[in-house]
Amino acid sequence: GVLRRKVVYLKTFPFRIREEGKDSSPEHPYLYETDVEILLVGGNCKSPVENFWPGSSAMYILQKAPHSEESDSMEESRTDDAVYASEILPKGSPGTLVLSVGRAKELISLYTMVQNPNVACLGMSDRVVLPPLWARCDGSDPQHTCWVGAEPLRPANKVTGLNIYTVSCDGPTADKTHFANLEELKMEHKMRHHSSVVSTKGFAQYELIAAAAIEDTIAESGSNICVDITWNGVEKILETPPLISAATLNIALESGDPRIPVFQLYQELQFLLALAEGLKTGVTEWPEPSESEPALKLVQEFLADLKKKLDGDYIFGNKNETEKIKSDTAAVDSCIKSIFGERGDLDFTEQLWCKMKSVSSYQELIDCFTLVIKSLERGEIQPWIHQGSSSFLSQLIQQSYHGKMEDVSLSDITPIQMLLEIGLEKMRKDYVFFFIGEPDTCSLLFQDYFISTSVDLQEQVHRVQKLHHMLEIMVSCTGLLQFRHENLFPLTQICMKYYKENPLNEKHVFQLPIRPALVKKFYQNDNPEVWKVEISSGHGQKEVKTTWQVSTKAPVEHGMSHSSGFFSDSTVNGSTEERLYFITMTQCSQVQFT
Repeated sequence: GVLRRKVVYLKTFPFRIREEGKDSSPEHPYLYETDVEILLVGGNCKSPVENFWPGSSAMYILQKAPHSEESDSMEESRTDDAVYASEILPKGSPGTLVLSVGRAKELISLYTMVQNPNVACLGMSDRVVLPPLWARCDGSDPQHTCWVGAEPLRPANKVTGLNIYTVSCDGPTADKTHFANLEELKMEHKMRHHSSVVSTKGFAQYELIAAAAIEDTIAESGSNICVDITWNGVEKILETPPLISAATLNIALESGDPRIPVFQLYQELQFLLALAEGLKTGVTEWPEPSESEPALKLVQEFLADLKKKLDGDYIFGNKNETEKIKSDTAAVDSCIKSIFGERGDLDFTEQLWCKMKSVSSYQELIDCFTLVIKSLERGEIQPWIHQGSSSFLSQLIQQSYHGKMEDVSLSDITPIQMLLEIGLEKMRKDYVFFFIGEPDTCSLLFQDYFISTSVDLQEQVHRVQKLHHMLEIMVSCTGLLQFRHENLFPLTQICMKYYKENPLNEKHVFQLPIRPALVKKFYQNDNPEVWKVEISSGHGQKEVKTTWQVSTKAPVEHGMSHSSGFFSDSTVNGSTEERLYFITMTQCSQVQFT
């Protein structure tokens, strides 16, 4: 009858989705009856239930169809079974996503029957193990249920039962009297699952940037440094993690924070990127003229100074000039100096880059290089350059040693490429020195990738960008968390390994296992962003868990229909200092088929 038709219809979805291309992007929601969309979310997509379910496999997401009669959406109903969407979440009101709790549970029951091998009356011998299924709920029941889910238990690829999950959510609230009692949670778990022994596991996440009191600016930039801590044997709700816990530092950092000591290096890199873009597109964005002396005047003075000091061997400028260049090149504070040091061996082309990085027009660029080439042709200067320097200007300098230089046409993109080349060589040496200490003794990791000149200029620039991002991560951990070499070295290796295999990605979260004692002073008196206790009993396929969690961010992205009176206040006892938390409870029950 009607039940069998519904089950068979749902059963056909895995075949239809496979035929349509389940791995295609964007996702293809399918309409079930008139009110429900079924989406297959691949294992590579961000899971909408990752806060409650640790599984990483593909899953079905059930939600209200945007054109459903029960929806608030005014979108015209479509009759085609395949409804295409550009995102897993429709761009409309989040309220259009949620199903009533009763409807969601009905669909979970339907899914359970599809998976049950004992329901022979359905006449389906060709059973296929379906992915887990999760349904969005509107929280309209007394428990404020926001998700229900079902996960097949399948040892040896045969379904023996299901885990049924119910997720409820309230908040936000600052009133801790509404928080659960751990002993009551454990007793409730024991009674529900008829277990005499339970174990507990804790999880806490703290934002360390906030603890370092610079949250406002960095948070806006999308940067974040936080620590995840897990431990066994939880004794009370919201307890501070013990020092024997396992901890992982999570670092996501966007380059360019003006307060960190390598900001001048970042600005230098931006000019290098502008030159690289100009070389590629033919349009160069020149810096605004600086309030200090123009580049052309700086180059004139630099060449005049070299001419005066020429005595057969090139001699660096006086101590004050060298210190000025070093300070300008790598502005580092005392904390950073102790680890990264400073580089004082700038050759002629590198010092020339320091003068010319403020050029404000194409014509000024040509004028600067014209002065340099004329000085070389006349033998007025005999500058020293690093061995192995491969830029076009370095080749001209080497030719000048023998009194014969090729003709140079400073037109089209030639002067831009000449400046890019000397800037690239100089900055690459800067970064290598920061990480290694001595440019000529760099590791194989640098030699075979980050300082390679066998790839084209654009790729070389891209790799220098990666080096800068890594440097800002190291400097931030040094400045904010007082990390020393023994902590920075493994983090550097993690960053290098990632960037040898992936393009620049300032959204990537780098993870470093650490000892909690290393960062405890930053979180011991702070409130966690997330605090969770997991109560479990049973083993293997028989294991069941109850999870209670508080979080400063809403754990679900879809709208909830309930309004929890006392949770709407942001103050408690007249105080505005209390942190607001969402409370989430995930309960699990098992259905056994055998």
